[in-house]
Amino acid sequence: MAKGRRRVWGIIRNVILILAGLVAVFFLVVVPWFFSSLITTHSFHFPDRNDGKTPRSYNMDFSWVAFASTDGVPLKGWYMPATGNAKGTIVYCHGLNRTRVEMLPMAQYGHELGYNGVLFDLRHQGQSGGRMGTLGYQERKDVLGAVRFALEQEKAARPLVVWGVSMGAAAALMAAAGSPKIDAVISDSAWTTLHELIAHHAKLFLGLPSFPIPDEITYWVAWRGGFRPSQFNLETAVERLGRRPALFIGVERDRRMPPAYAQELYAVSQSPQKALIIVPGHRHGEGFSSGSQQYEQAVAQFLARIPSGPDKEVGNGQHPGKQ
Repeated sequence: MAKGRRRVWGIIRNVILILAGLVAVFFLVVVPWFFSSLITTHSFHFPDRNDGKTPRSYNMDFSWVAFASTDGVPLKGWYMPATGNAKGTIVYCHGLNRTRVEMLPMAQYGHELGYNGVLFDLRHQGQSGGRMGTLGYQERKDVLGAVRFALEQEKAARPLVVWGVSMGAAAALMAAAGSPKIDAVISDSAWTTLHELIAHHAKLFLGLPSFPIPDEITYWVAWRGGFRPSQFNLETAVERLGRRPALFIGVERDRRMPPAYAQELYAVSQSPQKALIIVPGHRHGEGFSSGSQQYEQAVAQFLARIPSGPDKEVGNGQHPGKQ
């Protein structure tokens, strides 16, 4: 009888161990793999009130353009020349699951201030190519492609400013960190590090602690995107901007990208022409509409302080390095 009981308990123990192992594999491998796939390969377009509109809807002349990212991904967009002599050129970068139309109101304001504009779809979004998104890391090459298009094909006026929202802000900062051709950056609702981004959202939407599942998701997102998690650090990117002007924008009650992120990026900036503004609002990425007066004033003042013309380019203070 005792031997039989031991055998039964041995079987139960082995079953429990197998089930525990399967549960561990599910939560530490399957779940992170699923969420990393959702982040990088899922195709979804968040409805936008500007869907179906073009720059013409905002009284801007424009042309349809096509160019490639620096790694060859085909990109589609619009080029809006300034009316009269341009004060400079702005490249606009939209957020995740959005398209170029998200940035139309910003582009209209930039146009009113006298700037040329480039509006385009980042890879794996809208009409552009690419089978995978990386939350801004590889998208930095799309930004660099747009900058190259503006300066080389359109011979667009300097200074060259990149203005991005959320993922677009991350791509803008990463691109500027690696290219002195970008004279200044407007970063709206960016984050600090890839792990912080994923851990914060895992806690916000799923109630998960920062370890271990967010770590696994971070690893798989980076692995799928072809980079190491440590390479996707926006604080480091801001430091590498050196003395180039940077405007950091946060939305007061944005739960997804709290204003603290903008404040942290501002704190590490070495630029004597850095600026920070927290505008009213509670929805992520909608600071331009919810706090329009403060937002527009901050942008106008920021742009007015940037030296103009190629002979007055703002130095980055250090070699940008290779990314």
